[in-house]
Amino acid sequence: MSNTPSHYDIIWIGTGQATGTIVPRLVAAGKRVAIAEGGRFGGSCVNYGCTPTKTIVASARAAHMARRGPDFGVHTGELHIDFARVMERQNAMRNSSSQGMEQWLRGMDGVDVYAAFATFVDDHTVQVGDRKISGDTIVINAGARARPARFTGIEEVDWLDNRRLLDLQELPRHLLVIGGSYISLEFAQAFHRLGSEVTVIQRSPRLLTREDDDIADMVYEILSNEGIKIHLGTHLERVAQEAPQKIEVLFTENGESRKVQGSHLLVALGRVPNSDSLNLDAAGVQVDARGYIQVNEVMQTSVPHIFAVGDINGEGAFTHTSVNDGEIFWDYYSGQADRSLGDRFPTYAVYIDPPLGRVGMSEKEARASGRNILMATRPMSRIARAREKDETAGMVKILVDADSEEIVGATVLGVGGDEIINMFTPFMMTHQSYKVFRRAVLTHPTVAELMPWILDDLQPLSV
Repeated sequence: MSNTPSHYDIIWIGTGQATGTIVPRLVAAGKRVAIAEGGRFGGSCVNYGCTPTKTIVASARAAHMARRGPDFGVHTGELHIDFARVMERQNAMRNSSSQGMEQWLRGMDGVDVYAAFATFVDDHTVQVGDRKISGDTIVINAGARARPARFTGIEEVDWLDNRRLLDLQELPRHLLVIGGSYISLEFAQAFHRLGSEVTVIQRSPRLLTREDDDIADMVYEILSNEGIKIHLGTHLERVAQEAPQKIEVLFTENGESRKVQGSHLLVALGRVPNSDSLNLDAAGVQVDARGYIQVNEVMQTSVPHIFAVGDINGEGAFTHTSVNDGEIFWDYYSGQADRSLGDRFPTYAVYIDPPLGRVGMSEKEARASGRNILMATRPMSRIARAREKDETAGMVKILVDADSEEIVGATVLGVGGDEIINMFTPFMMTHQSYKVFRRAVLTHPTVAELMPWILDDLQPLSV
């Protein structure tokens, strides 16, 4: 670090994915920037989320398709999983990404990197290690972490969250998963395909509770057909460590007592913001009842010169929304454009296989809105490219506002769903009639080419 004064134009707290997008712009604008990071550079995505998990998912899919080889006339012999190599690959991927980001930031002119967690002293000053630094503007990009487990007996159990699971040295014999959302299901399917027995225990009566019931039911069927045991509508009574790699979970299901034993326990019940470690009260920054920093349309907190981007503000909790948060901040700070939070359509993917992609409204949200909505659906089994690939699970659902003719939501559960959903998002940003989308001529043979044609089946959605 250079011998420079401890006052900066910008103090940037944390190095989530908005960092790499916005800090270079600040430097190019001649700003002096301090970056405070006490953990691994790159945030959750690079270290504990997208990068390592999708690398494991890719290995798991390779194993799955190898087992399916005979379906396509391909015989490969006995399958062997080299779990050490699977984990070596994901560790190499995330370590190189994290280390590369750190080296890149440290090499920037006009940037000082403080290898320490930051806490506020006042609204312009933060403590980083044994130093106090001040800034005209402060951006909080400190992310979130796994929600802690609070079950009876959990303090005696060697349980895993998404971070600790990535440090496993051996493949679990039987992985117990508490939770039924995207993190739970991605790991459940991946580890089952790699050879673990997997049991999922979900409190709600359906998986993926933010999705439509028919979509959640299809996901249940997809995972169950692969051999994953799923318990829904449960009430957890207690967990216990009976012996090393012998964990017991007791719960009720439909009023009946149940017990399941496994070698490893993954608890994936959502995320909590890292706001509790920042001493935000000293700066006057307000949080909501769940601890998320409250922001306005341009990422300002209750203190006008302090901004919050990424998972810590509760406005998206995805890498792409975090990056967009940073761009919204930059537009306001630089005055070069006028993006705002209200411009954004919620869009995301769940990386089970086949993947689930969604943008805008779901069917149940559309029904609750009271708007005049049209809906068109098509099962993947009626899409030629999906049949050719012998991957016919899932469906497509498109929602249109009948009055404005705008597409207001789409769900694609099926082969390529994580990629296909992205064709809807930019079109929705134009606010054009769905009839324009319908006229598009797309490449054959693909799954995506059918998206405009599905609109021919639009029917009124009863409320």
